[in-house]
Amino acid sequence: MEGSNHTVNEFILLGFTTDPVMQMVLFGVFLGVYSLTLLGNSTLIVLIHNNSHLHTPMYFFLGNLSFLDFWYSSVYTPKILVTCISEDKSISFAGCLCQFFFSAGLGYSECYLLAAMAYDRYVAISKPLLYAQAMSMKLCVILVTASYLGGFINSSVITKRTFSFNFCKDNIIDDFFCDLLPLVKLACGRKDGYQALMYFLLASNVIFPTTLILASYLFIIATVSRIRSTQGRLKAFSTCSSHLISVTLYYSSILYIYSRPRSGYSFESDKIVSTFYTVVFPLLNPMIYSLRNKDVKEALNKLL
Repeated sequence: MEGSNHTVNEFILLGFTTDPVMQMVLFGVFLGVYSLTLLGNSTLIVLIHNNSHLHTPMYFFLGNLSFLDFWYSSVYTPKILVTCISEDKSISFAGCLCQFFFSAGLGYSECYLLAAMAYDRYVAISKPLLYAQAMSMKLCVILVTASYLGGFINSSVITKRTFSFNFCKDNIIDDFFCDLLPLVKLACGRKDGYQALMYFLLASNVIFPTTLILASYLFIIATVSRIRSTQGRLKAFSTCSSHLISVTLYYSSILYIYSRPRSGYSFESDKIVSTFYTVVFPLLNPMIYSLRNKDVKEALNKLL
């Protein structure tokens, strides 16, 4: 990293509010959400690992999604909790860089993983008799590994470029974590090519996986439309409904923030949307997949 160019040693995270009462209320809310997030995702990982009936490609991907969500929420929430109960709102330059790197890496990896899960649902519905051969464990491992590599390689690129700027305007970040847009706002000097880099990363990490997901679901819809019985169609759609809900919630919030022109940025409204995909979404994922999944509920009952 070209950290020698920066002119600040720390940043100040303004967070959500300066009202002490509201800070304590938010502390209680975020602590509860974080505890449930860790419990839900870790429980799902244990269930998938210990139950032989869940040793299938779909649950292999789901276990990795829970693994990502476990750490994704841990990148943000502990610092939010500290800023809620402490007068010290600062985060060191190195701490901000690490939070930014892991935030982007885990987020990008989840985009690719959701695309891999969409392909898995396409194969399961379109080629049910060849599903075991088509979605071999070797292929599943390759897809998951590629998701992690793609996510963190892109994260390295954007982190290196962002933190090579001189931060000489101010050190106050109007947000609850070190996000890209507030950091770029604080940077001074020439930013030639940075907007192009942002669009490239948006295309490769969001638009490209979204296109794969849409293509998979178009093929799924075409396959399901050929099923004659209504019950058969509903059963086919039910196998991918949880994934479709996750994709819709996750991508809609990301696209809302990062695909708008600069004139449309509003840090106050973006805080609310950012809270959803950074803190709330990792909590919702295990609930979406467990409450709508008979196999997971049976595995949980057996564990209890």
